Amino acid sequence: MPNDLDPLDRRILLLMQEDASRSTAEIADMVGMSQSPCWRRIQRLKDEGYITRQVAIIDRRKVGLNAQIFALVKLTMHGRQNLEDFANAIRSYDEVLECHVLMGTFDFLIRVVAADNDAYQTFFFEKLSSLPGIQEVNSIVSLSEIKSTTALPL
Repeated sequence: MPNDLDPLDRRILLLMQEDASRSTAEIADMVGMSQSPCWRRIQRLKDEGYITRQVAIIDRRKVGLNAQIFALVKLTMHGRQNLEDFANAIRSYDEVLECHVLMGTFDFLIRVVAADNDAYQTFFFEKLSSLPGIQEVNSIVSLSEIKSTTALPL
């Protein structure tokens, strides 16, 4: 943990991770300080990049995205020369929520959401597998979600 975060900063970050819609007054009350110094701390945490954005977390199933798939992608040797092209293509696909570069047998791990397995199949054949340099894709369908959080252990 960075030394420039004191216990109040950590508490503020924990509370904001839990519910960023809380007002500054509520957060200040919960950490035991007045509103103005709390607001200044929150602004500093934003300015220093600890808080990168504030968003609403939407239940994917409520909006009809019932399938979650993890795909392991291996590029050809030639494809590795075009990593940036692959990365840019993946960034443009709304279905892809996360993409990670890996060490080991596969080059990337992507997390994809879709309405159902048929919708994923369409995404797979029309978008993912048609990218140049793809050697192999192993798709793993998530049957259920045991834990999903965006909160970091501070």
